[in-house]
Amino acid sequence: MGSNTVRSLDREPAALAMRIGVVAAEAALAAFARHLDLDDLEDGVDFQGAIGPAEWPVFSLVIDTLAEAAPGDRRSLDERRADALNDLARICMAAKNRGAA
Repeated sequence: MGSNTVRSLDREPAALAMRIGVVAAEAALAAFARHLDLDDLEDGVDFQGAIGPAEWPVFSLVIDTLAEAAPGDRRSLDERRADALNDLARICMAAKNRGAA
């Protein structure tokens, strides 16, 4: 690759990483929607037991990344995961709205 080679903006590493992240987020949200009954959320959720084995790696990567505890965060993992699901839905909606624009 020569120094005069120009990459289009949509092929820059940061743009590609963002597209991969959005696809992973959408896949995780779809896995959640397919496998979990919202009525069961009150009793807590066994995420790994509810998400199919083929979908678990992407789902857990996305949810656990979003649910990572910040220093001083005293919320339980279940509380952080619930907030992560809300964040996940917002990410997917923002990506959908951005794509429609």
